[in-house]
Amino acid sequence: MSAAWPSEALWLLTGAAAFGAGVLNAVAGGGSFLTFPALVFAGVPPLAANATSAMAVSPGYLGSVLGFRSELRALPSSGLKREVLISASGGLIGAGLLLITPDRVFTGLVPWLLLMATALFAAGPGLAKRHAGQGHPAWRLPGLMGVAIYGGYFNGGLGILLMALYTLTGEQRLNTVNALKNLNSLVLSLLSVAAFAVAGAIVWPQAVWMMSLATAGGWVGARWAKRLPAHWVRSLVIGTGLVMSGVFFLRT
Repeated sequence: MSAAWPSEALWLLTGAAAFGAGVLNAVAGGGSFLTFPALVFAGVPPLAANATSAMAVSPGYLGSVLGFRSELRALPSSGLKREVLISASGGLIGAGLLLITPDRVFTGLVPWLLLMATALFAAGPGLAKRHAGQGHPAWRLPGLMGVAIYGGYFNGGLGILLMALYTLTGEQRLNTVNALKNLNSLVLSLLSVAAFAVAGAIVWPQAVWMMSLATAGGWVGARWAKRLPAHWVRSLVIGTGLVMSGVFFLRT
């Protein structure tokens, strides 16, 4: 299907998808839903498209992290470093699993995971109020490891899963949730794409082009996320999760 399009149009398509993914990842998550199909449409094989998509959106998280510097500086450094190490480890484990196992079984679980994460995020504010003042639950770090492994294996919906995790484990301020989501997404994505690069699974011309635009989109998205009313951002997260779940159900 892509053969009917001039190459310039395909470069424009993948670039626009990368910029939109950077914005969406900063605000709600789900940017891979834009970059992966765009790469497939441009003629990249699905496995290489998955790895290249992960590479393309990973620098966008850097722009988002820079946009939430003040929120990250307000958090305890010891806990932040511990969670970053867990995200790094999980990202490498997930990337390794992708490279050595068939993806059809895990792909069948993706829509269910997205739907569950969306439901958890929707219920998060009420649950967070119920557990206010009780500190972080013991399952926060194991939960982060599980989400990081998922993100290293299949990046789609990673932001929604992280926002659900942090909302349910005591983070009541949406900007703090967004800051933690973007920082951990950056760390685990960079390490997982390093594994993909070593394995030769990345299409570099498209990856470099999309990385630059995803970074710009992440910076723009971080500014929007901080200015939008909290209930708008929550509605966008839930809507994105429902749409992504439906699409992946149709694909399986």
